[in-house]
Amino acid sequence: MYEDKMKRMQELVNALNEASDAYYNGLPELMTDYEWDAMFDELKALEIETNTVLENSPTHNVSKDDVAGNKEEHEFLALSLAKTKKKEDLVKWAEGKPIWFSWKLDGLTLVVTYDNGKLHKVVTRGDGHIGTNITHLAEGIDGILPTIQHKGHVVIRGEAVISYEDFEQFKLETGEDYANPRNLASGSLSLKDVEELKQRKIHWLPFTLTYIDEDIPSWKDRMDLLEKEGFQVVQHRCVNNPTDEAIQKELDIWTQEVTSGKNPYPVDGLVICYDDTIYAQSGSVTGHHATKAGYAFKWQDESRETTLKYIEWSCAASTITPVAIFEPVELEGTTVKRASLCNISECERLHIGDCGTKIEVIKANKIIPKVIHVVETVGNLQIPSVCPVCGDTTEIVVSENSGTKTLRCTNPSCAAKQLKKYSRFVSKAGMDIDGISEATLARFISEGWIQNYGDIFRLDTHKSEIENLDGFGEKSAQNIMNSLNKAKTVNEDKFIFSLNIPLVGQDVAKRLLSAYSFEELMAQAIETEDSNIFSSIDGIGPEKSSAFVNWFKDQSNVDNINDLLKEIEIVRNQQENSGNLCEGLTFVVTGDVNHFQNRNALKAYIESQGGKVTSAVSKSTNYLINNDVESTSSKNQKAKELNIPIISEDEFINMFQ
Repeated sequence: MYEDKMKRMQELVNALNEASDAYYNGLPELMTDYEWDAMFDELKALEIETNTVLENSPTHNVSKDDVAGNKEEHEFLALSLAKTKKKEDLVKWAEGKPIWFSWKLDGLTLVVTYDNGKLHKVVTRGDGHIGTNITHLAEGIDGILPTIQHKGHVVIRGEAVISYEDFEQFKLETGEDYANPRNLASGSLSLKDVEELKQRKIHWLPFTLTYIDEDIPSWKDRMDLLEKEGFQVVQHRCVNNPTDEAIQKELDIWTQEVTSGKNPYPVDGLVICYDDTIYAQSGSVTGHHATKAGYAFKWQDESRETTLKYIEWSCAASTITPVAIFEPVELEGTTVKRASLCNISECERLHIGDCGTKIEVIKANKIIPKVIHVVETVGNLQIPSVCPVCGDTTEIVVSENSGTKTLRCTNPSCAAKQLKKYSRFVSKAGMDIDGISEATLARFISEGWIQNYGDIFRLDTHKSEIENLDGFGEKSAQNIMNSLNKAKTVNEDKFIFSLNIPLVGQDVAKRLLSAYSFEELMAQAIETEDSNIFSSIDGIGPEKSSAFVNWFKDQSNVDNINDLLKEIEIVRNQQENSGNLCEGLTFVVTGDVNHFQNRNALKAYIESQGGKVTSAVSKSTNYLINNDVESTSSKNQKAKELNIPIISEDEFINMFQ
C-alpha cells in the first residue's frame, strides 16, 4: 500500500512539474488549472498521509520560468505563497490583524530595481532564488518607469500581464494561437526585439514594495508611495477586523467583481497580506513558502457534465478555431453553451470526439467557459478540409516553437484574413458604425455574411440570424441596424480613410480633399497615367500620390467602391471654423478630455486655428495638454525636463478660444 502511494506521488510530481514548465514558458497547455489544482491537492494529501515529500515536489518548490538570458541571484527571495480554497484558513492565518486583499494576477512576476531614481534592472522570478535579467526589454513593457522621484535603493515586485482585450486583439491580428493571456505573456519575455514585444501590450502592475531604504512599516503606505511615483498598482482593499463574517463579505465583493468582468486582467485568485510589514517578515520559511509573507486564495471551480452538440469552426485572421457547442448548463449563475477549444492540439489532448461526446466544463476563474475533461468520446473529431468562410482548402500548420497544431485557410484573399481592413472601415475615424466591434466583425465574417464593404450595409438581410447568435439578441441586432442606417451618409474624408488605401490616413485624406472632391480624386486616379498627379498638393508628395493612384488602378477596389456606393451617400465636408489662435504653436494632447468630444476633436480644433499636434513631447513642443497636470506619466516628466508648460483643457480653452 505504501509503495502504491509513493508510486502515485511520483506520477503526480512528474505530471505537475511538466505542466508547470509549459505553463510558465509559453508552451501549449498540458492540463487546465482545474486539473492541476486537483492533482496538487491529491499530492499534498498523500504527502501528509505518508509524511514524505519527494524531491522536486511542487508543494515545496517554486515553478521556474526558462526565459533565455543572463541568470542573476535575487537580492530578496521571491518565494511563492501557500494556497487555500477555504475561507476558514484565511481567518486563522489573519490572526485578527489588519489585512489587505488584492488580485492574484495571472501572469509572470518581475522584480524591478531602481537606484538613484533610475531603473537599474528587471529580473524574472525564475525559481525564486535565481531569475533572468531582462532589463533590455523594459522599454517594451508598459508600467515599468524609466525614472522615479525616490533617489535611494528601491526593489518592487509586480506581475507582467496581458489584458483579455489585448490578448484577443493579438490573436486576431497575428493568427497566433495561445491558450490564454498568461501563456502569451510568458512566451513573449524570450523575445529579443523590443518593438515586437511592444505589440504584445504587456502591462506590469506592482503588487508589493519589497524594499526601500526608509522606514515604512505599513503595506498600504508602501503602495501609496508607489502610486505617487506614477505606478499603476494592483487593486487592493483593506479588512481591519478579519472575522469570519468580514472575510466572507470581502470574498463576496471580489467574487462579484471577477464574475462581472470589470477587471481587465486575468486573475487566478486573491492574495491577502498583513498591513504590518515588520510582522509579515517575522515568519519562517517552509519549503519555498514564507509563512507570514502572504496567503493565496483560489476559487473552487464549479463544474458540470454536458453533451457536445457539434464543433463550430470560427475564422479570425488566418486561424480557424474549433469551438465546442454543447447542451446548455448553469455555471456560476449564468447559462453556458459554448467554449473555445483553442486549436487542434488542445482537441487532441482532450480527446474531443463527434456529436454526443460527454464533456465536463467550467468557467475558469469564474469567467472563461472551458472544457476540462472528456468523460466519454463518441466518434472522431471531423476537421474541415475547406474554409467555412471562403470555401478554399485548409491545412494544419505546426508551430516551430511550440509544436502547436493550428488549422488555417490557404486562400490569401479570404475575407477572414482582412479583419483589420474591415475594422478600420467601421471605426469612429472611418464610417463610424457604432456597435460593430472587431470581435463582432470576426463573427459575421466567420458566418460568411461579409465578403466586401458593401456586405456590411446589407447585414439587415441577416437580422433574424444575428438575433439568434449567442451573445446578441433582438435588441443588439436592432442597435446594429440603427447604426448602419445612421452611417449611410458619410463625409468624404472619413470615407477615404475607411478604404484602407496605403499611406492614406486622416491627414492625407483631408489634404487631398483640400484640392478636389472625392469624385474628382477617383476619376483622375483611374484615368491618369501619371502616378505623381497629386504630389503638388501640400503634404502629399510623390510617395503618397503613387499609393493613392495605384490603389485605384486595381479594378477590384473600384468595383468594391461602386458596389458600396449603392448602399451609402458621400457628402462634402462641412467647412470647419478657421482662425489663427494657435498659429505657429505645436501641442501634444494626452489623457482624457472633458469639454471636447474626444482628443481627435481637440486636435481638429487646434489645426483649424493654425496649430500643429504631434504624438511625442520634444523641444519643438510649445504646450502639453493633460487634465492630470500633476501626473508623473512619461509625457509629463519629459515636459518638465524640457521646461514645456503643462496645461489643463480648461486652461487651453481660456488661452485659445
